[in-house]
Amino acid sequence: MLSSKLFLFHGQTDDWLKQEGNELIIRFLCNDPTKMIHSCFVRCEPNNEDRLIQCEKIELSFLSDFGVIYQARIPLSTHVDNTYYAIKCLTDKNQIWLSAAGTVNRIPGLESHFKYNAQHRPPQWVQSQVFYQIFPDRFCQGNPDIAVKTDEYLYQNGEHRVIAKKWGEPVAQAGHESTGASEFYGGDLKGIANKLDYLQHLGISVLYLNPIFTSPSNHKYDTTDYLNIDPHFGSNTEFAQLTDNLHQRGMKIILDAVFNHTSYEHPWFGRYQADEYSAYKRPDSPYRDHYIFTQQSSHEEGSNVEDRYIAWNGIDTLPKLNFLNHDVQHYIYKGESSVLKYWLKPPYHIDGWRFDVIHMLGEGVGAYNNTHYVKSFRASAKAVNPEAYIVGEHFYEATQWLQGEQEDGAMNYYGFAHPIRAFFAGLDIAYHAIDINAQELDIWLAESRGKIPWLNQLAQLNQLDSHDTMRFLTQLAGDQQRLKAASMLLFSYPGVPCLYYGTEVALQGGQDPDNRRCFPWNELDINSELFIFYQQLIVLRKNRKELQVGSYLTLYAENKCFVFARHYQGECTIYAVNLNKNSGQDKSEKLSKKNEEIKLDVLNLITKAQLFSGFDSLYQQLQCKVNNQKLILNLPFNYALLLSSQNSH
Repeated sequence: MLSSKLFLFHGQTDDWLKQEGNELIIRFLCNDPTKMIHSCFVRCEPNNEDRLIQCEKIELSFLSDFGVIYQARIPLSTHVDNTYYAIKCLTDKNQIWLSAAGTVNRIPGLESHFKYNAQHRPPQWVQSQVFYQIFPDRFCQGNPDIAVKTDEYLYQNGEHRVIAKKWGEPVAQAGHESTGASEFYGGDLKGIANKLDYLQHLGISVLYLNPIFTSPSNHKYDTTDYLNIDPHFGSNTEFAQLTDNLHQRGMKIILDAVFNHTSYEHPWFGRYQADEYSAYKRPDSPYRDHYIFTQQSSHEEGSNVEDRYIAWNGIDTLPKLNFLNHDVQHYIYKGESSVLKYWLKPPYHIDGWRFDVIHMLGEGVGAYNNTHYVKSFRASAKAVNPEAYIVGEHFYEATQWLQGEQEDGAMNYYGFAHPIRAFFAGLDIAYHAIDINAQELDIWLAESRGKIPWLNQLAQLNQLDSHDTMRFLTQLAGDQQRLKAASMLLFSYPGVPCLYYGTEVALQGGQDPDNRRCFPWNELDINSELFIFYQQLIVLRKNRKELQVGSYLTLYAENKCFVFARHYQGECTIYAVNLNKNSGQDKSEKLSKKNEEIKLDVLNLITKAQLFSGFDSLYQQLQCKVNNQKLILNLPFNYALLLSSQNSH
C-alpha cells in the first residue's frame, strides 16, 4: 500500500498524541520509499530551553501498514500552559520539518508549532454537535398577545417609531434613518418551543439564541435588564421550561452575553429616565463609576454626548461598562448571583455563553487587561458548570484568545467564514471583490488552524453567515448548487457547524437588517431537496467520528479545485470541490466549464478501505472503488462531493 512519494503525517488525535503523566507521547507516520531520511527528532521548549528528542521506530496496529511509525516522549512545558513541538527529519544534505502548518525545509516559527494545552480544554460534548443560530424576533411567533404593538413605547427617545409588522413583510432598508432596530415581527420563546420537533427533524442538537434579555430594540444588544427575559419574548418561567424541554430531548442551548455595554436606557445609566440616581444626569450617582465618563461636570443641556462618556464603537446609545468598578465585576461575573452564573444555574441550566465583542471587554477605551477579564469570565462560568461552552465573537483573527485558557472556541470568521466566502463568493469581509485559488485557500486555512491547539480547533464555531453578515446564498447570487458545495465543506471541516436559521429553506437576505428576515413557515416544505440535503449532511456529520474529531489533511489544491480528508482510527471521509473554468482564448470568448479528474494516493487516506460511498451537491448517491492504490474522483464544474470509507476493518 506504500506510495512512491515521501509522506510525513502527524495527527493530533489520540492515535498520534497522548498524555502520560508529565510527558507527551508523539507519534508520526513516515513513508520514505527512497530512504532519504536517516534521523528523526521532536523539537520542544520545556522551561524555554530548546530540546531535540530523538524518535524511535515502533509498530502501531494498522498504521504501520502505511509506513514507518516514529515515536518520542517529550516533557510537558511547565512555564506555560501550552506545550509547543515540531518534528525534524534529517537527510544527508537537508532537513524536513513538519509543523501544524505543513512541511518546510527549515525550522518553522513557534506560532505554527503543534500545540497541546494540558491545563485547559474545551468541553468534549461540543465536538459532536450541530448548532442552529436563531434571531428570536424573526424565527417563529407563538404568543401574539405579548408581541410589541405599534407606538407601544418610544425608541431612542422617540427618534424612531416602534413598529409592529406582519410576519414576512419586507425588513427596513439599512441606513442612519432606518427603523431596522425598532420594527418587530413578534417571534418569541413559545415560537421556538413550538418548533423543537422541526429542529430535531432537521437534526439540530444545540440552539444559539441572539440576546433575549429585556431591551427596547428587536436585536436586544442594548440591554436594560440582564436578569429577566424580555416580556415580548416571554418570561423567565417560560425560558426555564424551554431549557428543560431541550435537555429532555438531549439538546443544548447557549445564550448571547452582551457585557461590554448596556443600553443608555438601562436604569444605571438612565439618559432619558427621570431617576434621580441615573449616572448620565448626576456625577454623584452611585452608578456613575459603572460607566466611563470623560468629564465629571453635571449634565448641561446641549452638551456633546460623545465628549461625556465612552460608547461602544462611538454609538452613543451603547455606553461602555467600566470593568474597573468592583460592583460591575460582582454583578456581571464575580458574584454568586452574577448574570454570568445566574443563567447557568437552576432552573435555567444553559450550556454556555457566546460573548459579544469579547475583544473589547476590559478597562477603559482600549480594553486594557482584556486577557485577565476573559480568563475570569471563563473561570466563573466553569465554576458553575465545568462543561459550559465559552465562545467569543471576533470578526478578525482570534488566535490570542484561543490558546486554551480563555475561550473554548470563537465564531470562526477569520479562520473559516472569510476564506470560504472569498473562495466561493469572491467577496471579502467588506464585500469587496477578491479572487483566491485553492492553493491560497489552503494556506489561509492551514495558517489559522496551526496557530491554536487542536482541541480548540475542534471547538471553533464555523458558520457561512450570521445575523451580522449578508446571507451566504445572497452572496452567491442565489446559486443553491454552490451553497450546497460550501455547506458540505462546513460539515466536514474541523470545528462545529452552525446553521443560521432559514438556511435550510434557502432564506436570502442582504446586509443588516435584511439578513434578519422572518422564517417563511407558510412556504415550508420539509420534502424539498435542499431541506433533505441538509438533513443528510447532518446525519453524515453525526455518524462519522472522523468528521467530529478526526485529523485533517489537504489532498489536492490546484487552481479552483480543493480536496481534503478527515481520518480517525482507520475511517476516512473525503471532501472535494471543483470551481474551475477554462480561460477564453480572447476577450470575446466566454469562460467554459471545466471537468477535473483527481487521482488520490490511498496512502494519504490512512485507511484500508477499498470502497467509498457518499453523495454529491446534485444530491446523487455515489460509490468509488480503490484501483491500483488510487482513488479517482471525477469533478464537474460547480460541484462537490463527500465520500466515506466503507468496511475498512
